[in-house]
Amino acid sequence: MPLLTPEWSLPPGAQARFSTRAGGVSKPPYTSLNLGDHVGDDPRAVFENRNILKTQLPSEPLWLKQTHGVAVSTPISRSLFQKVGIEADAAVTNVPNEVLVVMTADCLPVLFSSSNGEVVGVAHAGWRGLCGGVLESTMQEILRLSTDLKPEDILVWLGPAIGPHAFEVGEDVVDAFCSDGLPIPPDAFVPIAGREGKYLANLYLLARQRLLALGLKDISGGTHCTYQEKEHFFSYRRDGLTGRFASFIWISA
Repeated sequence: MPLLTPEWSLPPGAQARFSTRAGGVSKPPYTSLNLGDHVGDDPRAVFENRNILKTQLPSEPLWLKQTHGVAVSTPISRSLFQKVGIEADAAVTNVPNEVLVVMTADCLPVLFSSSNGEVVGVAHAGWRGLCGGVLESTMQEILRLSTDLKPEDILVWLGPAIGPHAFEVGEDVVDAFCSDGLPIPPDAFVPIAGREGKYLANLYLLARQRLLALGLKDISGGTHCTYQEKEHFFSYRRDGLTGRFASFIWISA
């Protein structure tokens, strides 16, 4: 099946899925279920790949134009503007069958659901977005959709991203996180022996730290590595020219 279900205890009414690179029609280096229409793949192949998923989704996903920023698409903003060409790196909804989605190929997809299944969200968290506050912005919009919700009412799943043994960064990334005012978890940045100014970064650990600081308690996932799992996931760091897989969440009608 092109779409898999996360190992995540969601409440009745909330649904989540993610794709891998298998089950599509794209040719190398986009083999095969590339969903990105901005990476140089044949547009006809991308169109067909997205159509393959439609049978497993209740509606056309709200594809975002992702910019590594912190903007969040909301039901109000979508009612005021077109639902296509949305420039944002996160989205939230309380509207049944409105499918939220982010595409990734090393960055961290983060799915959110309220414990009552009435509000869901999704965020694209590369290191820039993570450091910039995309998770905090997403949580803010989720809580605005339902004033009865508290941070501890929100469940989170950390989807497939580049793992801590593969994500090499420089001093600039470490400095960016150190200067944002939040404590840096131990082992978030491990110096690489013999390579001054180079570190292995742990996106999962950094994301968990920020979510815990917001008051969330139920955080699942964080077990994959897109870089190492070549058969299953696209990885920009590994391959350069490559496709994108996606993570989806919605509320069942």
